[in-house]
Amino acid sequence: MSSAVPAETSPGAAAPSGFSRSPLLALLVIAGAELMVILDATIVNIALPSIQTGLDISDGNLAWVVNAYAVTFGGLMLLGGRAGDLLGRRRMFRLGLVIFVLASVLGGLAPNAALLICARVFQGVGAAVAAPTALALIATNFPEGKLRNRAMGTYAAMAGVGSVLGLILGGLLTEYLDWRWVLLVNIPIGIAVLAGTTALEEADRDHGRLDLVGAAAGTSGLLCLIYGVTRGGQTHWTGLVTAIYLAVAAVLLVLFMERQARIDHPMLPLHILRDRGRAGTYATIFTAGFGMFSTFYFLTLYMQHVLDYGAVKTGLAYLPFSAGIGMMAPVASKLVAKLPPRLVAGPGLMVAAAGMLWLSRITPHSSYVGTLMPAMFVTAAGLGCSFVPLTLSAMRGVGEADSGSASGLLNTAQQIGGAFGVAGLALLAATFADTHLKRAGAVYFDAVDQGDTALVVQAQEAMTYGFTRALVAGALVFVVGALIMLLVVAAGSRQPAPRSRA
Repeated sequence: MSSAVPAETSPGAAAPSGFSRSPLLALLVIAGAELMVILDATIVNIALPSIQTGLDISDGNLAWVVNAYAVTFGGLMLLGGRAGDLLGRRRMFRLGLVIFVLASVLGGLAPNAALLICARVFQGVGAAVAAPTALALIATNFPEGKLRNRAMGTYAAMAGVGSVLGLILGGLLTEYLDWRWVLLVNIPIGIAVLAGTTALEEADRDHGRLDLVGAAAGTSGLLCLIYGVTRGGQTHWTGLVTAIYLAVAAVLLVLFMERQARIDHPMLPLHILRDRGRAGTYATIFTAGFGMFSTFYFLTLYMQHVLDYGAVKTGLAYLPFSAGIGMMAPVASKLVAKLPPRLVAGPGLMVAAAGMLWLSRITPHSSYVGTLMPAMFVTAAGLGCSFVPLTLSAMRGVGEADSGSASGLLNTAQQIGGAFGVAGLALLAATFADTHLKRAGAVYFDAVDQGDTALVVQAQEAMTYGFTRALVAGALVFVVGALIMLLVVAAGSRQPAPRSRA
């Protein structure tokens, strides 16, 4: 990859012919869509207790209010990205938004758990179509140089800010309105984004065909993988059902890759991954998702079950995380104009790892101002410095016809990384907590119900110990990502990938 991003176009210059004539509006539309779909990955988390009470949902089904979205979002993104390449990115972008908004209406009005979970599935479908086409539309609407760097930086920042904003907004809406508004809030956002899509320019379509057999194998494989990983985190990986899903996922994904290598119109053009730097970037994005989503998971549990924060206080406690990402993403977008992306993302992930190690020093009596706030800010600053160069590195050199597939793979890597992170580190945390108190989480809830203060304190200490060990592991994953970026991703120039055969 080049050590500097070309900058032929100044921010104030008119967009060249073929690009958006309203670049600011186009950027707001693309960023708004990314913010909305990423926000929904976390916004319901803090509302879960209210949802459980309001719809009388069992503990087992409650998890699927979150997981149904993550599974379909992660599993269908490759298909969504390729569909945009073939059928038109602006058209598919609009379709994804319509599906997402209608699913939000269904979920917000759902009278029971089954309908709510179905709505979350359809939200995931809409997000899987809209998210990869949104990123691909940046190449269509912004010329190479400062305008595209700025657009990529804004898009990448939304990936981090959206997750944190979901936690904050979820707490506020649940506390002051009703849990249903964590879904209904998407209606005005989605309508506004849809109205703005007239500012987007459509790209030339690839003339290939959509590989429906490959799509079925790849999508089913990813769905089985994410479901198996999620279920494994809930059952300590000992269940037969988990093993079956993981085995089926392995078979389907091998078949998918074999098919992509031999057909003329692949859903995932493998030349995208033959570039060592790009493959290394996707691996790094996996580690970033692994660490970031597990951080949200453990800190939310810690603040609510150990520090006894309510929904609003928990959401607002994440403001330093949002500030860190928001402050550093613009800095990163300027740095990548002068440095290779690997020299920005690698150190950024090392800073994030340092923040995670700081977070791992929490105790049941830790001060928010003294520990949580500064440690969250450092972690977020490191991640904010990483998102922009990772996005640029993953997309640079990708042919116009393959940008949808490449962006779908980027989002898939992050979502699968997050699923692995939450499931794997949740098991690790539970294992370490068990060394202090068997079944610490269940004991905590029983003790709260029984009013046994001494046992509550004992359970909180055990859970905190488990959380800290998981946070250390998350920090090590960030270090691995930094090493991949620094050692595997080449600093030299990257040639554009060839177009898919039509």
